[in-house]
Amino acid sequence: MAAEKITKIRMEKEKMSWENNIRRVVPYVAGEQPQKQNVIKLNTNECPYPPAPEVEGVLRGFDCDTLRKYPDPDVQELREALAKRHGLDCGQVFVGVGSDDVLAMSFLTFFNSEKPVLFPDITYSFYDVWADLYKISYECPPLDENFQIRKEDYMKENGGIVLANPNAPTGVCEAPSFFEEILRKNPDSVVIVDEAYIDFGGESCVPLIERYENLLVVQTFSKSRSMAGMRIGYAMGSKKLIRFLNDVKFSFNSYTMNAVTIKAGVASVENEEYFKRITAKITATREYTKKRLAALDFVFPDSKTNFIFAAHQRVPAQELFDALRANEIYVRHWNKPRIADYLRISIGTDEEMETVLKFLENYLKGKQSANKKSSRNL
Repeated sequence: MAAEKITKIRMEKEKMSWENNIRRVVPYVAGEQPQKQNVIKLNTNECPYPPAPEVEGVLRGFDCDTLRKYPDPDVQELREALAKRHGLDCGQVFVGVGSDDVLAMSFLTFFNSEKPVLFPDITYSFYDVWADLYKISYECPPLDENFQIRKEDYMKENGGIVLANPNAPTGVCEAPSFFEEILRKNPDSVVIVDEAYIDFGGESCVPLIERYENLLVVQTFSKSRSMAGMRIGYAMGSKKLIRFLNDVKFSFNSYTMNAVTIKAGVASVENEEYFKRITAKITATREYTKKRLAALDFVFPDSKTNFIFAAHQRVPAQELFDALRANEIYVRHWNKPRIADYLRISIGTDEEMETVLKFLENYLKGKQSANKKSSRNL
């Protein structure tokens, strides 16, 4: 028995010794992915419309024999298409497996000092996850009472800056001149502007790249190009920044994007008319939805994205979230300081939004009637 006890103690110590070397982080929590059919899914900001028709053509006509070979590690064809669209040189474009991959690679590449990286307290919740994963020091200056970035908070010593524009989950958008002032004050830091939602009404910072060698602009195919399932993200910046990104990428995984995705991405970029038509349609639905939500006593920042960050003036967000979910309508809610009263509602089709608005209207009327009846019984 004594020998067994000693063995057990030794095994426990050995277990603790290897566990002590585990990298522990609190992971990013993605929006719920319901497996049921016929639900209204407005919780992950996906596009409600299909990709450009040429993307389907690529998938149907793809020569599967080419899958025997590795894909192009430089993703040259897609980078050239993106460079042409944005008026850049191919050497100013970096492509990754979704903008999350691009941003994670950027954190690893550019934030390597003892000074803290700066990003807002309310923003894309993957930023602090990457910082913790890579052991990067960071600070989160608070947004103001209107959920706007205070640019003076980013004019102090730092190890880098990351700003989403439009911001998520608030939807607030700033003009390029706002970021240019931050860039001028931070010549020794890499400034990343995450433009995942820029195509729904904002003005891109891409033209600033020619004047600021330390600016990296990140965009994605997941929202406005209806290709979240294919995972395409890209960064644009000076050739020097892109070269540093590629150095890290090729030290990590040379073949990050598969051959099918490369071809589909090119097809999407080349159909500019379809891209503009779909983004215009989503924007129009968003503006209509804003008016209807305001009439129901919701308040929200002026969104320039494919979602609305809304709070009701009397009914708690958690109650509305639960009621919507019970009726197979999925939106996003964070039980976090400052934003616990808000729901982030992605913009779906006109029909989906009408269903959501009708449900909210009926639910709120029911609440009002119940409150009146309760008051009479007191």
